[in-house]
Amino acid sequence: MTKAAARHILVETQQQCEDIKTQIEAGADFAEMAKQHSRCPSGRAGGELGTFSPGQMVKEFDEVVFSADIGKVHGPVKTQFGFHLIEITNRTE
Repeated sequence: MTKAAARHILVETQQQCEDIKTQIEAGADFAEMAKQHSRCPSGRAGGELGTFSPGQMVKEFDEVVFSADIGKVHGPVKTQFGFHLIEITNRTE
């Protein structure tokens, strides 16, 4: 069964998400940015979500995690919770 590990940063607006992504692309640490900005409780752990299977996260999140490139920052991804930056750290088929 396919599994993936990812970390994310959840914010309220698309603009916040884009600003944080720009900072990460310029060298800011993803985990530190998650600790500072994420509205999700996982932010305290650097945005780490652990390992999960398809269907355990909301559809929009799953679509990115189980199809996009590993090790890159993806987003903004809009869900019912807000806007996410997602970094896939591992995926097994």
